[in-house]
Amino acid sequence: MDTSAHRGQRMPRSERRAQLLVAAQSVFVERGYHAAAMDDIAEHAGVSKPVLYQHFPGKLELYLALLDEHCDTLEGLVREAMAAPAEDNEDRVRATISAYFDFVSREGAAFRMIFESDLTSVPQVRSRLDGLELACAEAIADVIAHDAGIPDDHAMLLASGLSGMSQITARHWLAAESDLSREDASALVTALVWRGIGSLPKAGGERSDAAQG
Repeated sequence: MDTSAHRGQRMPRSERRAQLLVAAQSVFVERGYHAAAMDDIAEHAGVSKPVLYQHFPGKLELYLALLDEHCDTLEGLVREAMAAPAEDNEDRVRATISAYFDFVSREGAAFRMIFESDLTSVPQVRSRLDGLELACAEAIADVIAHDAGIPDDHAMLLASGLSGMSQITARHWLAAESDLSREDASALVTALVWRGIGSLPKAGGERSDAAQG
């Protein structure tokens, strides 16, 4: 990488921060947190190490900034899936699973920092991952509880299962590098999940549209 054109160039702080995060993402994914060095990240970004330290006091702070960004992205995708117009609950299930497939397919392998982090024992990282898991499950559970009229704890259990299955199957699909398209893979998982969730009675005693047939 030719860094000479970048060194010494002044840019707005927000742009510089974004540039450093992109560089850090690449290094963390390629080498893992422990093997990555601030020197490597600065070199990849084309800046001096003092410039890097002006924005991030240490490697953990840089990692946490990236983790916050990726957690916000995934939570946003799940919440959008829950809020999107849908003809029935099968559409919501499909949208939820698609959100996870979308996330793992994004450039930069951001999903690795969430689902495959080598810092899960670090309290600051663990709290963020637990918070994300809870936020996604709650967003899904709210819809399940409202539509099925079941207790909140039952809805949370089902929501945790749905989010867990979604991320595990999405990661497996990506790693397998099969000929199955993202859309077809997501549809296959949706069919499996809907066989279960679709059998729940709707609030008021009616079964879901899919289950009635």
